[in-house]
Amino acid sequence: MNKNEKFVITINRELGSGGRTVGRILAEKLGVPFYDKALIKALEEKYHLDTEEIERLKSRKRSWWADFKRVMTVGEDAANSAAYYTGADADLLTTEALFKAEKEILMGIAEEESCVIAGRSAFFILNAHPNHLSVLIQAPIEYRIERLMKKQKISWKDAMKTINKVDKMREEYVKNYANTSRYDSRNYDLVINMDGKTEEQVANLILSYID
Repeated sequence: MNKNEKFVITINRELGSGGRTVGRILAEKLGVPFYDKALIKALEEKYHLDTEEIERLKSRKRSWWADFKRVMTVGEDAANSAAYYTGADADLLTTEALFKAEKEILMGIAEEESCVIAGRSAFFILNAHPNHLSVLIQAPIEYRIERLMKKQKISWKDAMKTINKVDKMREEYVKNYANTSRYDSRNYDLVINMDGKTEEQVANLILSYID
């Protein structure tokens, strides 16, 4: 990946691994926007988007990107809430129409500017991008449980239940729409285990790989 040209870095991650935070830190270090599930969902809800509506927005003389920027109001508190991981993840098993709309949004983001995108199937939707770095962030189950318990203030049992549910849903989603596994290392340029590392250290590791 050449960071001196328009690029996109996609971060696929296991729930509780800290991959979203890695993506945010990485984007800050590179001086580019960071997009994740919460922000994409905000756009979808703002415009009730489907593929037809996206095409209509794109056809306007003024850029619809300005409108997108204005709806990006979801911050760390929302992303760390239980609903972000549980109820909000119900849309992972979505309809084909919604998947197509999301694909258009992600491709639009990558065409418009350099950025870092966490999750949202970007790793396979944008795999043909000419300047794309694909990263998978993983962590041992004990690490993930402890982190989720701390973030959401929930019990070990509830954290384990949430992780199992989300892991299953995300894997089924990728298999349904990409005909691959999110755990297949061939889908990524880098696969990183968070065990023994901070989010800052992993962001710097990715930067070192780019350089």
